[in-house]
Amino acid sequence: MKLNINNDIEFGTNILDIEVPDALRKRIPSGIKYFDDAIGGKGFTPSAVTLFTGTPGAGKTTMMLELANALSVKDSIVLFNTAEESLYQLKMTVERLNLRSGFIAGQESSVPALLKQCDELREKNPEKPFFLIVDSLQTLNDGKYGDHVNGKTAVRSLQLITDYCKQHYCNAIIIGQVTKDGKMAGSNTIKHMVDAKMSLSIETKDQDLLGCRVLQVEKNRFGGAGHIMFLSLRDKGFDEVARVTIG
Repeated sequence: MKLNINNDIEFGTNILDIEVPDALRKRIPSGIKYFDDAIGGKGFTPSAVTLFTGTPGAGKTTMMLELANALSVKDSIVLFNTAEESLYQLKMTVERLNLRSGFIAGQESSVPALLKQCDELREKNPEKPFFLIVDSLQTLNDGKYGDHVNGKTAVRSLQLITDYCKQHYCNAIIIGQVTKDGKMAGSNTIKHMVDAKMSLSIETKDQDLLGCRVLQVEKNRFGGAGHIMFLSLRDKGFDEVARVTIG
């Protein structure tokens, strides 16, 4: 991952002489209390890229749709880009969840084309925070080999998105698919490239919480891990049932 996006800082500069851009000092609450608490209680740090994984059927897409809706209510510009399902299916899920705020929907698999769309949206709304939600990483293509993909395509795609967020102080939440046994599909390199990693699973052991969704932050460079959240998932979305404080 490219960490030195701002090349105007000379090597050897005293750390005390570096001026942090005001944009990086802000926090952007999602508007969903259990989600904000899970990532440390203060919201998103601009430029942060979050990997969101989970077991099949846990409700990753549902949670990200609710997040997109909540961020839009808070006056952020949100692009929800999916290549996992059609926009018609997505709209029917939005209707079922009764999400009323509205956000921008996309269905682009080419990362360069996707980031070009992000540029246009940001230029139209220069004063508003920008969020890109991708469902999912495994559907993207960085275009290095045209329409062909290989085992490194996901890593290269994530690299492009990460560099973009660092350069423009915007945020991305990327859904990453896992296998049936809960293992991340693709290279473990992906886990180390992102600023935060969250997972959503289904509780199978605790009888009192059986079937609840378990939201956990496993990594967060810009804040504490907060809490482990136990959530119910019904037709109208998620509700908090219980939480475990970390630390």
